Amino acid sequence: MTLHQTTAGLDGVTAAMTALSHVDGEGGELIIAGSRVAQLAAETDFEGAAARLLSAAGKETDAGELRAKLGEARVRAFARLDKILPATEGLALGAGFRAAIAAIDKEEGLDDEVALLGAMPVLAAALARSAEGLAPVAPDASLGQAADMLRMMRGAVASDAEAAALDAYLVTVSDHGMNASTFAARVVASTQADLFMAVTAGYCALSGPLHGGAPAPVLDMLEAIGKADNIATWIDAALARGERLMGFGHRIYKVRDPRADVLKRSVGTLGSEGMDLGLAAEVEGYAREALARAKPGRRLDTNVEFYTAILLGALNIPREAFTPVFAVGRTAGWVAHALEQQRTGRLLRPASVYTGPMPA
Repeated sequence: MTLHQTTAGLDGVTAAMTALSHVDGEGGELIIAGSRVAQLAAETDFEGAAARLLSAAGKETDAGELRAKLGEARVRAFARLDKILPATEGLALGAGFRAAIAAIDKEEGLDDEVALLGAMPVLAAALARSAEGLAPVAPDASLGQAADMLRMMRGAVASDAEAAALDAYLVTVSDHGMNASTFAARVVASTQADLFMAVTAGYCALSGPLHGGAPAPVLDMLEAIGKADNIATWIDAALARGERLMGFGHRIYKVRDPRADVLKRSVGTLGSEGMDLGLAAEVEGYAREALARAKPGRRLDTNVEFYTAILLGALNIPREAFTPVFAVGRTAGWVAHALEQQRTGRLLRPASVYTGPMPA
């Protein structure tokens, strides 16, 4: 019996040719639909980024038209909440969001990707409010995706700066190469299952702590440190215990995650209400130095989770909703990858190496 060469974790294995995004881990660069992530976040909103991704996937989409369609899709998703929310009763917010996604279905007159993109912020906001014992807030179709999600979560209109900061976040996380959730979505799409199935699979993969489930512990760490005088003692003790510092290190990036700087700039536009930004910056600086000392030879720099946590916390988004809000942005990438896979790919069916006993 000949054993084939295997690669643990599929590192370096090419699973698809894509026009959607490119991650350069050595150079610290992320390109989404032809633009560097910082440029994309500066020049467009979520609708613009989603339109570019869909167009790159072969479905030509105008950003202005998409904005109007997403407004309609949010209204229609809200009208179906009475049928969706019962499936989430008794579940934690993240698990309830999974059940709610699974309940999304086709909408007459709406493309499937539009129905999904429009439903996501409605579900995230409704479940976040339900967790606090509050009734869902109906969407305002005239608003953009980011502004309306904040409004539906709070029951009050967000400031322009807050909406712009959330827009920058949604753009920044809209796609990121062949990450675990995107690969899961592409595997399902490769079977010719519909976009609803593919996106549900994507969210399930995203919810794990090694992928999209880690930002909230960053805030736990900052709260545990509390003040600048405690930074060195707390971080040194955590590293001595062999604990991971949340918000640092990345499977792909060997230098600073380019998304971290985009979100850091957005955090700076919000002021320091509810968050000691000076403390966060000091924690970041000391953590990078401590990691360099404790783990020489390993390049563990700031990743997207560090400033994701600070940004979403500054927007008063509940920590339990962090992963669903991440999914609101990443759905743009999931649906684009699913469409691209169905258009250009084939059934994804990798080989495996059997290591069990052979029959006599």
